Amino acid sequence: MTVLTEKQLASQPYIRWWLLFVAAMVFAMVIVGGATRLTDSGLSITEWKPLLGAIPPLSEAHWMTAFDKYRQIPEYQLINKGMSLDEFKFIYWWEWGHRFLGRAIGVAFFIPFAFFWLTGRLHKSQIPRLLALFVLGGLQGALGWYMVKSGLVERTDVSQYRLSAHLTLATIIFAAIVWTAFGIGRDKRPPATTLSLGWPALILTGLIIAQTALGGFVAGLDAGLSHNTWPLMDGRIIPNGLLAMEPTWRNFFENVLTVQFQHRMLAYVIALLALLHAMRAMSETYPPAVRMSGFAILLAVLAQIGFGIWTLLAQVPITLGLIHQGGALVVLTACIWHLHALCSSPRTSVSPAAASV
Repeated sequence: MTVLTEKQLASQPYIRWWLLFVAAMVFAMVIVGGATRLTDSGLSITEWKPLLGAIPPLSEAHWMTAFDKYRQIPEYQLINKGMSLDEFKFIYWWEWGHRFLGRAIGVAFFIPFAFFWLTGRLHKSQIPRLLALFVLGGLQGALGWYMVKSGLVERTDVSQYRLSAHLTLATIIFAAIVWTAFGIGRDKRPPATTLSLGWPALILTGLIIAQTALGGFVAGLDAGLSHNTWPLMDGRIIPNGLLAMEPTWRNFFENVLTVQFQHRMLAYVIALLALLHAMRAMSETYPPAVRMSGFAILLAVLAQIGFGIWTLLAQVPITLGLIHQGGALVVLTACIWHLHALCSSPRTSVSPAAASV
């Protein structure tokens, strides 16, 4: 059991709310990032200046300088040639807002973290995890620039591999912050792998993150703008052309048809597993928090699939696209809540095995 000082104990609620606030900012960051992608704004700023880049163009001359740099890249020359300055400003503000929010998250994390640490309000066991979260945030910024660089020279868009990596790391950071926040003020918990529902819950959580990564490939290839029918694709349950590329592995990351197909199929697998898991979790053997969170996963998954189908059929309007992207984090939050409920809620004296005899 972790022993806290009186000051540390009194600070736990504030630390928890601080982390939840940062998690909400990361959630907003993912949404703004999605809007940046859907408005094709991600390549509008062709430089990475972590500090000076926080200052947007302040005069017409500064705007023209930024616009001239954009006009040197393939996206402008091959797709947006003839774009007006006002049209450039529109995409510029989306990308600038995305980067500025990233900087704001760094400040919102680091300053309270330094205060809690230097004033002795953090237990020594909490410091390494919080430091790791801060480092991951910095790596995410670097990965974002690495992604943008892929679209500045030979491509008219960013690499779908790098976009998926950027989105997946954001998802992992969000999950780690929420998990840490939920654990603040609780004693050390038993690992989920020791519990009967633990492995299925961990597998579901992992599949949600994997599905988010696949969603990054869908976004990176604009795969949602094709095959806008459901439940069939090209009039078939299993469409032709899934393995048309050589070598075969490229289809899973570069073939628009295959990328969308595997995103659909994994959604069905997740829905089935969420249903089976919720049925097990609803047993009276488990505490109310386990039952409620298990059912919440199922509801969130079904809603996410519903919005995904709607988004596909409507050919990805920006509002539905952002709801679908945010929905992935809602599902992930339900999974984390469920894992915490499993690991920290006491079991009744009757085990599931005994109850079924």
